[in-house]
Amino acid sequence: MELSPVRNGRGKRCRSDRVISLPTANGGIARAAYARAVKAGLNVEALLKNASLSLAQVSRPEIRIPVRSQVKFLDEVAAKLNDNFLGIRLARSIDLRELGLVYYVLASSEDLRGALTRLARYSGIHNEGIHIGLGTGADMTVSFEYVGVMRTSDRHQIEFFVATLVRLCRQLTGRQLSPCAVRLMHRRTKLAPDLAIFFGCPVEFGASMDQVTFPPAATGAALTHADPYLNELLRGSCEALLSTRRVKAGDWRTKVENVIVPLLPHGKATIENVAPRMGVSCRTLARRLAREQVNFLDVLQDVRLRLAKQYLSEPDMSISQTAWLLGYSGPSAFSHAFSRWTGRSPRQMRSG
Repeated sequence: MELSPVRNGRGKRCRSDRVISLPTANGGIARAAYARAVKAGLNVEALLKNASLSLAQVSRPEIRIPVRSQVKFLDEVAAKLNDNFLGIRLARSIDLRELGLVYYVLASSEDLRGALTRLARYSGIHNEGIHIGLGTGADMTVSFEYVGVMRTSDRHQIEFFVATLVRLCRQLTGRQLSPCAVRLMHRRTKLAPDLAIFFGCPVEFGASMDQVTFPPAATGAALTHADPYLNELLRGSCEALLSTRRVKAGDWRTKVENVIVPLLPHGKATIENVAPRMGVSCRTLARRLAREQVNFLDVLQDVRLRLAKQYLSEPDMSISQTAWLLGYSGPSAFSHAFSRWTGRSPRQMRSG
């Protein structure tokens, strides 16, 4: 049966059954970073090894790349390129059609809210480590929640998602839509000027959630390539794919870490405060962590160390501010702990 033709980004006509067979973008961010690293002449083999990845994984789109390895690889490439905003820059340069099947489901939706509703439902096809939610208020708030992945380990992937979302909304509607707010949980002191212009709204770091909010006026924005018949067909394909994905509950260590982080600046990152937030007793939490051969203090120390290195890489974030964000009583207590972990003082770490 001849299906309704659609136009691809180059203006050529293609069959909708051809669209359905497009591969999903499993690990597409890592592959974009790999291409950028190759172009820059970096030692990509070493970077891949550090992230527990192989050349085959980044060369073959049908192979899924673990979320944790993708996050690590982005960090490795960003450090070698000295690009503190690699995720956003990659998001601004990719062809959005590389998102595969999900992109065409969104593009054929009737309006922006419908498209984002489907994004929330089908995002797991591409990345099982991120749960995307859509609020029900007058405005449209898209939230990102990490599942089975340590949120503290990531900056570039989440910034890629947020920047890609903004680009998607603009491309799908054919309008220069700007969010009214962007909130990210990780800490930065500032955003590069060109990137601030790209978002067109304030970007809040150190927020309680990862969110992008669009104004109510954008809710019913019509999409330029709406096609209800094609959309229904593609949604059927997405539902079939979604049924093959098993939702991961995540390990207890990761869950504890994601609860610890927002409690650190308030000095409340204790097992007595964390356990109730996870719906278990202190004894149960300790027992479940023990099954993973770790204890609460190990997790707390590891979170503090990784965040300390991240914060010290921000040139405008003072050591006293870093100490407060990590839950220490003052810079001296933080410096002693950091020296004990690394054999170097925070100032030595910052000076390279």
